[in-house]
Amino acid sequence: MLKKVILGVINRLKKPYYEGVAAELAFFYLLSMVPLFTIMGELLGVFSISLNLINDILADYVPPEIAESLATYLQYSPSGTISVLFVAFSLWAASKAQFSMIRIANYTYFGENRKGRGFFRERLRAIVTLLVTMLLVVFSLTILVYGEPLMKVVAFYVDRILELPFSSDYIWYVMRWPFGIAVYFLAIGFINYSLPTERMPFKKFIPGSIFASAGMLVASWVYSYYASTFANQDLLYGSLGSVVGLLIWFYVLGYVLVVGIVINAVWNETK
Repeated sequence: MLKKVILGVINRLKKPYYEGVAAELAFFYLLSMVPLFTIMGELLGVFSISLNLINDILADYVPPEIAESLATYLQYSPSGTISVLFVAFSLWAASKAQFSMIRIANYTYFGENRKGRGFFRERLRAIVTLLVTMLLVVFSLTILVYGEPLMKVVAFYVDRILELPFSSDYIWYVMRWPFGIAVYFLAIGFINYSLPTERMPFKKFIPGSIFASAGMLVASWVYSYYASTFANQDLLYGSLGSVVGLLIWFYVLGYVLVVGIVINAVWNETK
């Protein structure tokens, strides 16, 4: 069955439709960065968390050149006052990549005849999906930031009231990595689940979500090694080197996500 799935994915990706989808996603990812980080800054500001936390996490998991380029977009400070119109405009601008992925998913799962529910309804669905994903990320970052102090409070009451030994530092050290991996997979799985216009069981999206989750990490590591060892974008493109580096990284991530969508479709057809 695995051989059939691999051959099916290769044959699907040979279709002309998929030739430019990764480049399309990379372009929309780039356009979505500023409004996306603006909204993220406002959401994190509610919990007194700075975008610098995201910057620190990205510095550990993405190529240094990419992390340095993204750092310029992570300097937003919450204003404390924000209008509904500003939020709506930012969400509309940031949902371009999500809307593009919805179209790719509809074509992959249902073929050329399934166009969706119309431009505005699908764009609204893309905004809702993006907002839910952002809230999930904000919740995860909040737990990572305040998880250890909360565990110490729990340990204090357990020790005083129940008189049981409770090592909060050890438990938090053990729990934070499984929690981070689980949230990361759930975020990718939710994105895959929410893309098609017609709802399908979540289990149908598990194979592609696993591939996309692992593939994005591996692709980022491989690109990091390539960029630091062989490539010199500044030499080739001058002041545009950082932008070109971002586009290449987004292209790789976009292609991995598209392959994950195709794997879901081929896997269910093969079964």
